[in-house]
Amino acid sequence: MDMNLISTIKGSMLENFYPKGWDLAKMDACCENAPEAVTERQPWWHPQFESIPCDSLADFDMMMGHEIALEIKLARDSGKEIIFILPVGPMGMYRWAVYFLKQWGVKCQHMHGFNMDEWSDVEGNTLPSTNPGAFQNAMEQAFYGPLGELTAPESQRHYALKNELPGFGAKIEKLRSKGAKLVVVFGIGRAFHIAFWEPHFAAEFNSEAEWRKPTHRIGAKLHPLTIEQNAITSFKSRTTLVPAFANTIGPGLFLKADKIIGGCDGALGRGMMWQGLSLWVTLRYSPDIWVPSSFMPTQAGKLFFLKELAGPLEAECN
Repeated sequence: MDMNLISTIKGSMLENFYPKGWDLAKMDACCENAPEAVTERQPWWHPQFESIPCDSLADFDMMMGHEIALEIKLARDSGKEIIFILPVGPMGMYRWAVYFLKQWGVKCQHMHGFNMDEWSDVEGNTLPSTNPGAFQNAMEQAFYGPLGELTAPESQRHYALKNELPGFGAKIEKLRSKGAKLVVVFGIGRAFHIAFWEPHFAAEFNSEAEWRKPTHRIGAKLHPLTIEQNAITSFKSRTTLVPAFANTIGPGLFLKADKIIGGCDGALGRGMMWQGLSLWVTLRYSPDIWVPSSFMPTQAGKLFFLKELAGPLEAECN
């Protein structure tokens, strides 16, 4: 007899922990494929969607950074404006994006950056921009600041603040109506979120069509898996520092990309990882509103991932 989470969850403290729309058996089946099968195309993938394995974190950061910088350069060369929805995580690609843009001498006056999320309280109030934990501070330090004189104008850098986030949709649509390209850069959450659009939000909607409409949410209630993911990846394991809410964009923005640039780099060393399940489910579950990241392969673009995340995802003592 198999003894695992699925066979022992009844009566446990996890019985009502996971979002009710999750099919745990289906998620587990996604992870049973051979590692080399991870890039096999699925029927629901966009014809121009690619999943790209990277041998090392250094390769991952460089390749993803090059993809971002190249989009900025191509837009500049064609005399068009470009819109980026940007994450704080993954982050290593920004150093390389800056490197390539400086090497090529590309001025970013045509770039409009919209950060996809920000920590908040239940009312949507955020940390001061100078706080080390604020996403606005992270972006200024990692990307806009290092670009120096090439950087995007301050008036074209937008953050997910309570008084600004609700206007993202209108600003982006106005730019697109003038021919600007929308590029969505993203990571994938432990709970399969995109930005902080969490899986349990699906319970509030009667259909996929309704779920797709919201452009944002102020003071979004985060899932415990998201809190613990960020405790590990951003707060040196100190769970008590992680806010329980965030301001975030919604499907009404992240599913309207002209191109996506995604990244999964969640390996921790000594064979440990937190993002292997997230990668496989994103690529193989098929679109489902309880699994927000499952919609990303339906858009044109690229998902870069560390090769080791493909597994095999098996029990191993470390």
